[in-house]
Amino acid sequence: MAATRPALIALTALAPVSWGTTYAVTTEFLPPDRPLFTGLMRALPAGLLLLALVRVLPRGAWWGKAAVLGVLNIGAFFPLLFLSAYRLPGGMAAVVGSVGPLFVVGLSALLLGQRPTARAVLTGLVAASGVSLVVLKAAGALDALGALAALASTASMSAGTVLTKRWGRPDGVGPLALTGWQLTAGGLLIAPVALLVEGAPPALDGPAVGGYLYLALANTAVAYWLWFRGIGRLSATQVTFLGPLSPLTAAVVGWAALGQELTPVQTAGMALAFGATVAGQLTPRRQADPAVPFSSPSKNGRKDSMDLTGPALRR
Repeated sequence: MAATRPALIALTALAPVSWGTTYAVTTEFLPPDRPLFTGLMRALPAGLLLLALVRVLPRGAWWGKAAVLGVLNIGAFFPLLFLSAYRLPGGMAAVVGSVGPLFVVGLSALLLGQRPTARAVLTGLVAASGVSLVVLKAAGALDALGALAALASTASMSAGTVLTKRWGRPDGVGPLALTGWQLTAGGLLIAPVALLVEGAPPALDGPAVGGYLYLALANTAVAYWLWFRGIGRLSATQVTFLGPLSPLTAAVVGWAALGQELTPVQTAGMALAFGATVAGQLTPRRQADPAVPFSSPSKNGRKDSMDLTGPALRR
């Protein structure tokens, strides 16, 4: 039975909630100054595991599409994300990342033909403002390279989200297979670069092994499956407005687990960002039903609607 829309939104929201723990895990458990190796360990094992589970490979044009999505969502995004995590306080990286909904609104206009609405732009600005208030105290001094990496990672993920929505999935292929393709492609891209730039893998202690296992399984394999599943059934704008949940989770984790203080201003910012997240899920009824957002050419040349909620995974 298909999930109801509130349940679908809640399940998709688990992805950015999980990603909100990335900064804490990176800084507390992982080897320092190894953003490429960390990105590799997060992507490639998870991708290979999913491929082993689904046993489905891309066909035809999807080899190229999977590679492009793998670069945008994984191969470029992960190293840039971890570079910003190592060079910036988590709060400042979150401020830069919070402009993601605005990127997606603009890219949706260019690639999906969705006209930007004043409400979407205003909601994106409110979300970014709320996140800024949450992390303002922790922002610290500006590191130019870290800030550029954070901005580039946000742009890469935003483009990947919109293209994932535009291209959909091949007939009979589920989100688990699509996730495995992208994680594997992204991980294979990162591997040689990590070896050339950072050298041999570092020695890992118990906490580092546990941290990488958590990032690869819960934080990546499961979270990205939920994320791409949500992209297939919700609008790109709805999905990206769940993004502010990531820095909000990071703030809560910092308060609950790391002893970081939450001021009244930060609490007010959390309320603003969470309100913008909720508002971003309110899609006008006149828009097309995003549950059937794509069309694929049939063998006779006509375009047939492709319902992404239905096909079962090939096992």
